[in-house]
Amino acid sequence: MRFNTKRRAGATPQTLLAAAEAAGRTLDPAEDIVVLVLTSHGAPEGIGLVAGRDTRLVTPGDVGRLLDQTRAQHRVVIVSACYSGVFARELADRRTLVITAAAADKPSFGCQDGATWTYFGDAFFNKALRGERRLDAAFERAKILVTQREQREGFDPSNPQIAGGAQVLERLGAR
Repeated sequence: MRFNTKRRAGATPQTLLAAAEAAGRTLDPAEDIVVLVLTSHGAPEGIGLVAGRDTRLVTPGDVGRLLDQTRAQHRVVIVSACYSGVFARELADRRTLVITAAAADKPSFGCQDGATWTYFGDAFFNKALRGERRLDAAFERAKILVTQREQREGFDPSNPQIAGGAQVLERLGAR
């Protein structure tokens, strides 16, 4: 687990790559499923990575290369950020399940100082996953919760996305 705060820069390109390489050395590429969760500010081209004074944009291509370093054949990518649907469009395939907080052309909501969760984070991680055993079912529940909250608060819908991952969902369902 790597993360950044205002005082700590633990998630840098170097540490993320090192974590992916470490996972790749320990997991069974054919058997294990790697899960990557990213949350930050998003842009139509990717997601922001702010580590101290170093600020950069992490694109879907960057995330794809990071996932490749893990050697895992089956992957889950969860991105909670504005415009995060760009990751679904570019990374999703039969072996890669991508879940995002918003469509590629939409902002998401709830990302402010002092908030424990974003709208999507609260709906997916804090609520839906507590009651659903399947990632796709949890996503569908979270999408309903997010949409209801956005409507109540007068926001245009963020339109969370789920794409790809047929083999991943099959493998998880078999367990």
